[in-house]
Amino acid sequence: MAAVSQPGTPRLLRALNDRAALELLLARGPLTRSQLGELTGLSKVTASQLVERLEERGLVRRVGEQAGGRGPNAQLYSVSPGSAYVVGVEVGVDQVTAACADITGAVVGRVEVSMQTENSGGVDDPVRLVHDAVVTAAAQAGAPLSAVRRIVLGTPGLVDPNSGDIVFAFNLPRWQRGLAAALRDDLHTTILFENDVNLAAVAESHLGAAREVGDFLLVWVGAGIGLAVMLGGRLHRGFSGAAGEIGYLPVPGAEIPRDVSRRVGKGAFQMVAGADAVRAVAREHGFRAPNAADAVKAAIAAGTKGGPVLDELARRLALGVAASCLVLDPPLVVLTGEVGAAGGTPLAERVQHEVAAISPVAPRVVVTGVSDEPVLRGALLTALDTVRDEVFGSTVD
Repeated sequence: MAAVSQPGTPRLLRALNDRAALELLLARGPLTRSQLGELTGLSKVTASQLVERLEERGLVRRVGEQAGGRGPNAQLYSVSPGSAYVVGVEVGVDQVTAACADITGAVVGRVEVSMQTENSGGVDDPVRLVHDAVVTAAAQAGAPLSAVRRIVLGTPGLVDPNSGDIVFAFNLPRWQRGLAAALRDDLHTTILFENDVNLAAVAESHLGAAREVGDFLLVWVGAGIGLAVMLGGRLHRGFSGAAGEIGYLPVPGAEIPRDVSRRVGKGAFQMVAGADAVRAVAREHGFRAPNAADAVKAAIAAGTKGGPVLDELARRLALGVAASCLVLDPPLVVLTGEVGAAGGTPLAERVQHEVAAISPVAPRVVVTGVSDEPVLRGALLTALDTVRDEVFGSTVD
């Protein structure tokens, strides 16, 4: 029977040192052996042994020299990008976007596949559609599929935390139970499905307005309304994966539907504050636009004339935000989605004021800091976190 490593053993200490060095190389770029020793507190001999060990395993590589000191120039080392790859996939109503990143996080392949493309199979053949998107993105990256360690797929709807399958996605009826297993069999790698709003929250916590904030809510306002809950730096998905389905939140101003377990109709909060309602409010005040986000942008551009539109939207959004905050009492709420991002600071400030006016909690409400593809970015970050743990955590035999 193999011996189990105990705290303080040389093997465990080597693994911890290796992981620390790899994280430093990711965060600070190319470093010399001496610099790694200084930053990790290791002796020159130990740092040199560490680098040799990582180089033998193909996890670091020499990328140049640092001139300026006495004697020969010092070799610079960086993490080997090709030691592992991940793929993030964002599933929308009209298209699938896949991006392949190397272990450093650099996106080295990307493709968009329309669901209406004749040869894609579209929504009727999700396995083929995702397969083609993943294979194309990996090929652009020069990565064999065997080097893709994890694929994270972001989708609207509920994801069962036990099976990992999509339980329900209103606009994607074929993207449901059994798809996860079918994709694993097809692509021969680990596949993870995640709710798209949850992935946007992951991106926000790494790159956006919620950096270094352990507890926050992310409210997605677009064609649909969704909520992501981050507690202690971890997503809270709920027992059945339905945490954050605030479109069904009973609020005043709309009829409360029955039999929602059958996914019949829209929830009350969705009817009050979703994209259709946003366009209706804008039209009432003379702002007509092809979509809700453009209507909000037009209201902001109109200055004081557009103020009543933002005031009414903030009042409506505050119903759901305040209800959520009264349960969780977070210090921060981030507005995102097409409408949330379009509203910017003017809308966020109004929502903050309204929440404080109707409830005893007063979180700070801000607009998203991730303006470009937050779901896809969150998928890549989620995949990278796990794969780095696997690759960096297994550096010692």
